[in-house]
Amino acid sequence: MKTRCTRAVLALFPITCALVMPTVSFGQCEAGELEVTIQVLTDDYGNETMWQLVESGAGCDGAPLFTGGNPALGCEDAGTFESPAGGYGDNATIDEGPFCLTEGASYDIICVDSYGDGQASFVVLVNGGFANGFGAGGALNTWTFVVQEPVARDMALVASTTGFYCEAGVPVPVTGTVKNQGGLDVSAFTVAYSVDGGAEETASFTVALEPGEEYDFMFATDWLPAAAGEQQMNIRITSVDGQEDLNTSNDAATVALKVNPEIPDLIADFAAMTPTLTVVADEDEDLLVPRDLDFHPDAERNELWVINKDVFSTGGSTVRLFDPGTPEQDYQWQRDPASRHFLSLPTGIAMGDNNNFATSPGVYDANGNQGTTTPFTGPTLWSANPDIYAGTGFGPLGSHLDMLHVTPRSQGIAHERWNRYWVVDGTNRDVVMHDFRGDHGPGQDYHGNAIIHRFTQIQITRDPSDHVVSHCVVDKRTKWLYIVDFGGQRVLRLDTRSGNIAGGNPTFGPFEQYVEYRNKTGATWEVVIDQGLQQPAGIDVVGTHLLVTDHATGEIILYDMEADFAEIGRIPVGVGVMGVKVGPDGHIWCVNATTSELVRVDPSEEVGIAEPVTATFNTYPNPARDVIYLRLGNNTPANAVLEVRDAAGRLCKQTTVGNSAKGIDVAALSEGVYTVTVNGAGTQRVVIAR
Repeated sequence: MKTRCTRAVLALFPITCALVMPTVSFGQCEAGELEVTIQVLTDDYGNETMWQLVESGAGCDGAPLFTGGNPALGCEDAGTFESPAGGYGDNATIDEGPFCLTEGASYDIICVDSYGDGQASFVVLVNGGFANGFGAGGALNTWTFVVQEPVARDMALVASTTGFYCEAGVPVPVTGTVKNQGGLDVSAFTVAYSVDGGAEETASFTVALEPGEEYDFMFATDWLPAAAGEQQMNIRITSVDGQEDLNTSNDAATVALKVNPEIPDLIADFAAMTPTLTVVADEDEDLLVPRDLDFHPDAERNELWVINKDVFSTGGSTVRLFDPGTPEQDYQWQRDPASRHFLSLPTGIAMGDNNNFATSPGVYDANGNQGTTTPFTGPTLWSANPDIYAGTGFGPLGSHLDMLHVTPRSQGIAHERWNRYWVVDGTNRDVVMHDFRGDHGPGQDYHGNAIIHRFTQIQITRDPSDHVVSHCVVDKRTKWLYIVDFGGQRVLRLDTRSGNIAGGNPTFGPFEQYVEYRNKTGATWEVVIDQGLQQPAGIDVVGTHLLVTDHATGEIILYDMEADFAEIGRIPVGVGVMGVKVGPDGHIWCVNATTSELVRVDPSEEVGIAEPVTATFNTYPNPARDVIYLRLGNNTPANAVLEVRDAAGRLCKQTTVGNSAKGIDVAALSEGVYTVTVNGAGTQRVVIAR
């Protein structure tokens, strides 16, 4: 039996996998039994696989009905770092069976990987039709399947890949993975989603899917969260080829979303007044040549991560600050057991929207071969789960979730959505999109599930001393990627939605197998800043403003994107500045690689909400939803000016006391803390919550 599947497309979130169906006679099994064939798809080390077919729950060596793979291995050899000769070949597809198994009964496939860094994948065929597929990393896995023929139309929602964390007012891509688990080919399907029981949004996809194939879908229009708070998204398959799905048990998924308050854009305030600087952390908090920083996307965690360059012999490290800049501040320094490879002289860190994050090693080869051999370097995916990151016992390769290897001397990294990141390639001088898609799990080594697109029309020049970085950032409102070009002393931007797959293959790599590795041409890009920069390094976007750090001048330079990227101000923060990030409260944070400091930049004390004075009026209800009412003293004149300002001190509403008798309409204001000031009567704080 032949197949067009590879192990790459049987991992957690594959694109497509199509079976080439055999000509089989099904008259061999007795009544009450069905014919089952199990395909085994090995990885680069087929000899490290041993597997058993057992009745469900029997366990390894529990009266196996069949044992396949390397006879030199047993159940006790899982994860022993042994690699004996024998058994299956490498990257091979082996058909085992057919077996006559009881219809409706459950069976287990138990797979051992002796080295503990990967697993073979399995496809279960019942009477020649696709019934199930399994693939994962690790030393020992058990998968259960039920012996039953697939129904004619059965499209399964394998996973939602819509981010868990987002920001009010910022568009969110709605994405997921479906799989044709029916017995017939599919040519079209429809998916719908709703949020908190609201109206459904529906999208139809025309795509040919054979039994066993998977497809990553994305709605053409993003979901726009209007207000902060916890919300629930329901996603479901509504039709298959215009008809009802015959197995609705696997059609739906529920996603818990956390919408953070919109980050206030205070850049105009920073430009108008002299800000104040505060050193929040330094060597006392274990900062060692910090190059970049990012906030965890769950704003309630109030957690800031800093990435240390450190030295090559140990690899980089991270410092996680809890409640940074407050009297309650605490920190945790961490170095993964395998940092020497996976966090080798890191240049950047980018937090994802799914509790993962990625880093960019700044070396030519993470195995220590600097420019003399095939490079094996690129972005690394990690979990921000404290029970996983930098932990031990996951496998021989630390706690990393995945690593890709076509961007030597990576200069910076930016998150787009889910496990999709953009990297500035310092060796090839271009920009590369890396979509890890489904990772291989902590400490494993299978990297073939990725999609990689190289944009060769973008050309940057890295620091020849490999110290000052060239960072990048995605503006998630507009989908533009902003890129620092250190050597060109400029800033570029690329429309991430543009470009077409080019013919042929990239001239650089690949050095391992991926689902897709191609060049993209015809993308929209432009130079947006080419004056006033000496050694540009860090970059960030907030609202309609762009921030760039200059390592040589020690400044954060502020630009108005709506005014053709006009420079509107400079903030001196110290020579050596690199990464920069606008925090959840709109204040600016940066790291200095020369002084090993984390610095917070605050607006002048003249900016923002003043402490309230004793007021002679009250606001109600508090919290408010759509309308605020005032209870005023009899001596307050009707022409007294009334103002509502947000937490950044910006004027949101202005009227008079006389015009507010029927209430102040605040339905259009976002959730948060506001002040209501009545001239001559004082100030009251009010919370808007929905």
